[in-house]
Amino acid sequence: METNDPLERAELSFLLGMAFQLVLSEFVSRLDAAGYDDLRPMHGLAFQALFGAGLTSTELAERLGITKQAAGQLVDELEKGGYLQRRPHPAGGRRKLVVLTERALTHLIVAGGILRDLEEELAVRLQRQGLTMPRAELAALVRALAGDNIPPLRPVW
Repeated sequence: METNDPLERAELSFLLGMAFQLVLSEFVSRLDAAGYDDLRPMHGLAFQALFGAGLTSTELAERLGITKQAAGQLVDELEKGGYLQRRPHPAGGRRKLVVLTERALTHLIVAGGILRDLEEELAVRLQRQGLTMPRAELAALVRALAGDNIPPLRPVW
């Protein structure tokens, strides 16, 4: 089907990037309005990585694909904000385990609700155009490129 929309002739990487940027921007705006204007998308990635038993700063750096120094700064910043806490590592020694606080867990609940609402709104908009959310297509694209070795989402913005 021929279209006059120049976006449909754009490079795939541009379209994927633009869609990500627009969804992320709307998500961040809604999080800000919910009282989390002290957090950035990178913080959410750190929260996802730390969810559960926690990690050392070095493990967090590896998961996020950032330097140990950057991870240390990130942990310091989020600890000052009351989102993270350093605890003695169960294995002992000088290592510290970085864990989420109740404040971070509450943020994850709020953020999850905002993401679900945003996705539902986008699904309704797409349905009005006779389209569906391209989740299966995007998952197939990721699988075609990565197979079973799905990499973690790392900050590149």
